[in-house]
Amino acid sequence: MDIQTWAFVFIASSFTLYLIIAVWAKAFTTGDFYVASGRIHPLTTGMAGAANWMSAASFISLAGMISLMGYDSSVYLMGWTGGFVLLALLLAPYLKRLGEYTVAGFFARRFGASARIVAVVFTVFISFIYVAGQMRGVGLVFARFLDVDISLGVLLGVIIVFVYAVWGGMKGITYTQVAQYCVLIFAFLLPAFFTSFSLTGQWLPQLGLGANLHDTNVYLLDKLDALSVELGFSLFTESHQVMLDRISIAAALMMGTAGLPHVIIRFYTVARVKDTRISIAYALAFIALLYSVAPAVGAFAKVNIIQSINGSELLGVAIEQQPAWLDNWQQLSLVNWSDNNGDQRLFYSGDLRNEVFINPDIVMLASPELADLPNWVVALLAAGGLAAALSTAAGLVLVISSTLAHDLVKQTYANNLTERQELKIARISVVLVIVAAGYLGVRPPALVTEVVAIAFGLAASTLFPALILGIFVRRIGWPAVLAGMLVGFGFSFSYIVFFKFLAVQYNYGDYWLLGISPEGIGSVGMLLNFAIALLLQYKCKPAPLSAQAMVLRLRRP
Repeated sequence: MDIQTWAFVFIASSFTLYLIIAVWAKAFTTGDFYVASGRIHPLTTGMAGAANWMSAASFISLAGMISLMGYDSSVYLMGWTGGFVLLALLLAPYLKRLGEYTVAGFFARRFGASARIVAVVFTVFISFIYVAGQMRGVGLVFARFLDVDISLGVLLGVIIVFVYAVWGGMKGITYTQVAQYCVLIFAFLLPAFFTSFSLTGQWLPQLGLGANLHDTNVYLLDKLDALSVELGFSLFTESHQVMLDRISIAAALMMGTAGLPHVIIRFYTVARVKDTRISIAYALAFIALLYSVAPAVGAFAKVNIIQSINGSELLGVAIEQQPAWLDNWQQLSLVNWSDNNGDQRLFYSGDLRNEVFINPDIVMLASPELADLPNWVVALLAAGGLAAALSTAAGLVLVISSTLAHDLVKQTYANNLTERQELKIARISVVLVIVAAGYLGVRPPALVTEVVAIAFGLAASTLFPALILGIFVRRIGWPAVLAGMLVGFGFSFSYIVFFKFLAVQYNYGDYWLLGISPEGIGSVGMLLNFAIALLLQYKCKPAPLSAQAMVLRLRRP
């Protein structure tokens, strides 16, 4: 069978499984809909949390970043995993103990009713930015493997998320995400095993990354460095970032991970506070299965891209002999080339000789084709990419809808709603959110990785400091926390928008503040947030005694 047929089989089978699970795990109460009534086993929560976390950015874009950036991409691996340590130690157990459904619920209990609205605004805004990247990832997979327009691919993703999110809520999404994790991890690892063996003779990609190329005495990474020098790329195994920028990016990703609402509420679904930490440990272990393989996948892809475009002699392949994967992705305008020197050959390099421009979001999806793997393996990867994007999209959609229905409608404007009415409003909110998310997927503000970086920077500079201060600084009141959030958000958002969208021509180190890139500026915004809030706490009215007593109860073992 061809790739499209295999892709249809895998995608249809996995979608059918997701829908069956959603029907089986239908939510009947608001507790089911928001936090699965807090009855999910830590192992199940950990697996669902891993799927919820490993979005299109992890599955689709991470290998592309590693392939193009080399060693510098390690900050993403460290930042995205390190955030779970912060979550386990500093946030999730305390928020779970409070017993609220949402992050905005914590703000209201800790800082007062007015804080709820501010938390709703930040939660919805950050989550919408993040979900745009996921829906775009869905569109890319459908467009390539089912030969449909990207916009139609986004629409198909919207429909499937609509069905199981509206029907099952958090209860249905939890069990669906368990199935999605199994699909995505199998789809990610299997091509990596095959590619590693074909290039190095090692089945385990982690070992293949440090092994010799097949039937030679040349190490894979040495080969990559040699190719990088010859073709004008930066050395694959050396860092080319300013150290302060590396630290800032890693910190922004860690704090952003710990502050993202859809990550936090995932661990509300366990029964006990102790189970919160256990489930996060499980999640980190499940995430490590993919993250420890991603560097090898990126390195393998870089070698295969160079050899398939430039040929073994590095002279470039004739245009009429261009590789099939290049032609496939070119039809989607995600790969472009131009014969600049008129020699009727393609050439890929990191300098002025380059004639091929590759969107980094396609590297992972194209990796099985690069390695000449069977069609069914290529198609399996499509099902895995969809599982990754849809699992995170569903989690984000639920966060936004529960925040709107529970915090904005129920708690703010209509306290007398019955549980049945609130559940109906929550489902209506899901519909509205999914439609808006689909629109952002069709018209994304940037590449998948760039969209995700924006969300992390804003979460790090706004929600994370406020949550930490609310838990560990007993005296601090709402005016000081609000001032810190506004300063952190305003600084980070304006910096990111300026360099990413308004003045792209200045988006390099000479113009950055202290050499810190837009991807890392959230850490500076976070520091400003902490500084402003801690300084103003002595000038502003302290928290009420009832709030201070609540903080002490939260921190009691």
